[in-house]
Amino acid sequence: MRSPQSLRNGDNTPSPLPRIFHSTLSVQKLRRFNSLILVFRLAAFCFSLASSVFMLTNSRGSHSPRWYDFDAFRFVFAANAIVAIYSLFEMGVSVWEISKGTTFFPEILQVWFDFGHDQVFAYLVLSADSAGTALVKTLRDSNTCTANNAFCLQSDISVALGFAGFLFLGLSSLLSGFKLVCFIINGSRFHL
Repeated sequence: MRSPQSLRNGDNTPSPLPRIFHSTLSVQKLRRFNSLILVFRLAAFCFSLASSVFMLTNSRGSHSPRWYDFDAFRFVFAANAIVAIYSLFEMGVSVWEISKGTTFFPEILQVWFDFGHDQVFAYLVLSADSAGTALVKTLRDSNTCTANNAFCLQSDISVALGFAGFLFLGLSSLLSGFKLVCFIINGSRFHL
């Protein structure tokens, strides 16, 4: 049996907790990975916000159709506004993670939260923009777009910006999925 003195001096004593060593290179790789996620979230925010603004300002006068008269355009506006707010929150979380080196929520909750919400909101904005595309096509086939071409053009722009927001939200969803899989396999958000 070892004496208390030898235990205090550190002679072959097992550590009660495993030590985790992070090299400078692995910390830099994690910071670059999180910075890439931040760039994708910033792009998703910008495109979704622009889509919402374009749809919100799509009224030309008293005789022109208004966007809120069409259910699909209300859906496009609401979905892109939700994605813009979510992306703004996630940008803040990404900045927190880059600057502090820790997650905003407990790590297991953070990886599941990011992945789950990225998936849900990506499919939400995709379905909204698909409905908006179908409505714009229907309006182009009718006399609405011949009389008010600016209304249809601005609707097209709003839907296209929403699809671009979906693209960047989908890319950040892939990266958050990678973080989730790494957490499940290794117990860490990123394979270091």
